[in-house]
Amino acid sequence: MNRQNLTVLTEFILMGITDHPELQALFFGLFLIIYTVSVVGNLGMIILTKVDSRLQTPMYFFLRHLAFIDLGYSSAVAPKMLVNFVADQNTIPYNWCATQLAFFILFIISELFILSAMAYDRYVAICNPLLYTVVMSQRACWVLVAIPYVYSSCLSLIITIKIFMASFCGHNVIRHFYCDNLPLLTLLCSSTRDIELIILIFSAFNLISSLLIVLVSYILILMAILRMNSTEGRHKAFSTCGSHLTVVVVLYVTLFFMYVQPKSSHSFDTDKIASIFYTLIIPMLNPMIYSLRNKEVKDALHRIWKNLHKPPM
Repeated sequence: MNRQNLTVLTEFILMGITDHPELQALFFGLFLIIYTVSVVGNLGMIILTKVDSRLQTPMYFFLRHLAFIDLGYSSAVAPKMLVNFVADQNTIPYNWCATQLAFFILFIISELFILSAMAYDRYVAICNPLLYTVVMSQRACWVLVAIPYVYSSCLSLIITIKIFMASFCGHNVIRHFYCDNLPLLTLLCSSTRDIELIILIFSAFNLISSLLIVLVSYILILMAILRMNSTEGRHKAFSTCGSHLTVVVVLYVTLFFMYVQPKSSHSFDTDKIASIFYTLIIPMLNPMIYSLRNKEVKDALHRIWKNLHKPPM
């Protein structure tokens, strides 16, 4: 490893979303609105599921962590992206780039397994309702969120350290709007075989294993729903799963498109569009999906609204 290169390279240049100056102001306004809605929506979901007494169930415990994760990885990317729309030079310090990559990987992997935990929670609630409170105890819920956080933190550190301990040979122009692992790999002049293999294996494992848990859970849920005699029971079961399924489909389709493809077929312009979708659009949509499609969340919002506008005694 060339230690000199590690000391000389102090910053990276982010190419950004567009190289057309006339579009910078438009994109700044658009993404500022999207990020603001995302922050308000996810913070609102965190607060709502924390303070409302009727939302103190495992389902909303996981939903609170999903909102925290969405807030985390959108905030790892959006603020710097917005600054670069109005800055003269789209630079990011070397250490900030490493930090941004580490946090982004941590949150995106955590989201996959939190969604898996949510699918398992729905499986237990619908297929084993009598054992639900026993199986999904507070301790079990904390274990199901702690394992993804610890695992994703370790994997994030491994990938970030492997990339930033390699030699960049003075190349510092990143063809992206944030520090992602694939654009960074193109800047390395040392062998990237080991790092690429680690990313490929763990990306495939994370996507396939988490998706498998979701698929098995929902196959068993569907079988249980079809055995129900009550039309009302079927409708309630479908309604509790609909929001989660929508979120899962949107995220997994985007991530499979982004990461499970050969390096030779990668188009960074296409990847930028996919990245915008899962770093900004999905975190904005998730709280909307869960609030608009969930009667309990809508009722909780209504109760808070009534309390806020209650005339003083």
